[in-house]
This record gives sequence, structure tokens and C-alpha cells, in this order.
Amino acid sequence: MPQAKFDIKLLSHTPDPLSLIYAAFRQCYSQGFAGDMWDKLISGEISREKQAEFVQNIISSGHESPIEHVNFTFALSSVSRALTHQLVRHRIASYSQQSQRYVDASNMDYVLPPAIAKNEKILARYEAFMEEVGKAYEDIKTMLEEDGRGALAKEDARMVLPQAAASNIVVTMNCRTLFNFFEHRCCTRAQWEIRNCANAMLKECKKVLPEIFDHAGAKCEKLGYCPEGEKFCCGRYPVK
Repeated sequence: MPQAKFDIKLLSHTPDPLSLIYAAFRQCYSQGFAGDMWDKLISGEISREKQAEFVQNIISSGHESPIEHVNFTFALSSVSRALTHQLVRHRIASYSQQSQRYVDASNMDYVLPPAIAKNEKILARYEAFMEEVGKAYEDIKTMLEEDGRGALAKEDARMVLPQAAASNIVVTMNCRTLFNFFEHRCCTRAQWEIRNCANAMLKECKKVLPEIFDHAGAKCEKLGYCPEGEKFCCGRYPVK
């Protein structure tokens, strides 16, 4: 039962995302038809710089709904069930997660928290428990199979698996949902694993659409101050 190693891959995103957002915003404020300007946007007749300036100005005014037209799809590998339980709370989004009901967990990978990894005594107990869990899973699955459960044995044996059990998941979010996700999960108050995941996702978004996502991140990045109060502030920004 080896330690899992996190990985992320941007699988897909809406083509020409900046131009699509620009067209959607323009449709809100123009008598014209967004379809008539599309070729000008794609050809560069309306420059990317002009598109970005217009979009950023509108977003700064608080109008964000048109950015929902652009989606990003990520594959996340070797994340814990503790992370995915937090991840699926975010809406609007679509999720496709590796099933513990159908996928055999006999050689389960697990996520190792840094605080445990740095303490040899705690690490030894943690790893011993993971071995115990793995053995219990295999024993229960085998006994259930022998008792007539067959392929369904995995759906009962999985009940012993811990939140540390590694999982793979595909997630699709639109830009507005991503902004909200980053505001909450890039914050230093977020749990370490989902914070690392959010920062990795944000890095990929910035590569594709820097005009939008260069301004994304924890709430304090956007506000210029920490809204968490003195008790929870990390000190990067002043408390207001």
C-alpha cells in the first residue's frame, strides 16, 4: 500500500475563452448580435488586448455571470476521499469519481499528510494502520466472495477504507465557479491538500486565460484585505 502522489492534468477547456466571454458581455450591452462580431474576434480584428480590457472593466464592476459560458475540465489523481468530500460541495460543477464499489482497493494507495510525515513516531503508527486497513479489506472481500457475494463483495468491503484512501476524479467547472472555488480553497485557512490542489488548478487556468485568472485566488487577493478577522488572518493582508 504505497503513498499516493498527487497529479493534475487540464483535459479540456472552452475554445477561444476570452473571445467567448467578450462576446457574451457585449451582447448584454449592445443592440447588435454577438454572432456578427465573432469572426472579428477570432481573426484578431478586435485585438485580444481590447477584449481583455473590456472584460476586466466589466468584471470589476461586479457583473460576472457571462464568464459562466467558459468551462475547464481537470483530471485529479491520487487525491484523498477527504479532499473529494470537500470538492463536491462546490456548485455549479460536474464530477466523475473513481468508484470504490467497482474498483478493487486491495492495493490501495493513500495520502500522507505533511504533519504526519515529519514525525517518525506518528508516521510509523499511520503506516501501520494503513497496512491493517489494507489487510482487513482483502480479508473481508475474500470472505464475502466465498460467502456468495461474488463481484459485489467490493461494495461491502469498502466500508473499512479510510478517508486517506487515494482516488481519481474528473471535475468540470465554469469560470465563475472556479473563482468561488479559488477564493475559498486558495486561502491559507483551507485544508492543506485541497489548497495545494486549488493552487495547481489556478496555475493551469492562468496559462489558458491569464486575462481573467491573474486576478483570481484567495479572497484577500481580490479585496486587498483579509475578511477572516484577526483570529484567522494569516498576515499577508491587513484585516478590515
